[in-house]
Amino acid sequence: KEVKKMAEDSKVSIRSIRREAMDEAKKLQKDNQMTEDELKGAEDKIQKLTDNKIAEIDKILAEKEKEIMSV
Repeated sequence: KEVKKMAEDSKVSIRSIRREAMDEAKKLQKDNQMTEDELKGAEDKIQKLTDNKIAEIDKILAEKEKEIMSV
């Protein structure tokens, strides 16, 4: 149970960071420091990083659950 909670807390933190990064990118675009295309590219990169990190957490969680079950 504790491992699942840690994994979920980590995912929540990553999503929060994603939201902050997206907001910052939108602010830069609104302030004309970034084009619409650059904003789209930034959003895509931010989402890919988020997806990769969440997949990494899921993999670690699966490994830990397997490890715990074999003890």
